Amino acid sequence: MAMQVRGEFEVTMTPQEPSPLAGEAGVHRMALDKRYHGELDAVGKGEMLAAHGGVKGSAGYVAMERITGTLQGRAGSFVVQHHGIMDRGEPSLSITVVPDSGTEGLVGISGKMGITITEGKHFYDFSYDLSDAP
Repeated sequence: MAMQVRGEFEVTMTPQEPSPLAGEAGVHRMALDKRYHGELDAVGKGEMLAAHGGVKGSAGYVAMERITGTLQGRAGSFVVQHHGIMDRGEPSLSITVVPDSGTEGLVGISGKMGITITEGKHFYDFSYDLSDAP
């Protein structure tokens, strides 16, 4: 049975030195530090690779993020994979739980997360399922 939680989060993105190949390709690397509030009370740590297109409003990014804390009272961690595209100002974003990445009380978690930004504040909408938990 799918569950859904929503809340606010803060994010800090810190530029990192690119790998030699990524630097040649114009790919930027960032460290992600997040703090989730609400029924997902957790911290997120990850790494992002991003590149801008040749047209204003076009870009893409990928990221891996480990989220550690409590989800509706269940302690543990899980990893999400981000895939974002901005096509001449039209956004597309997919954030999916990596299969079998859950630990402790979150073993067996699956799900998808959405992000919205309103008036400079970041919000998450996380639909998840723990029915495959052992």
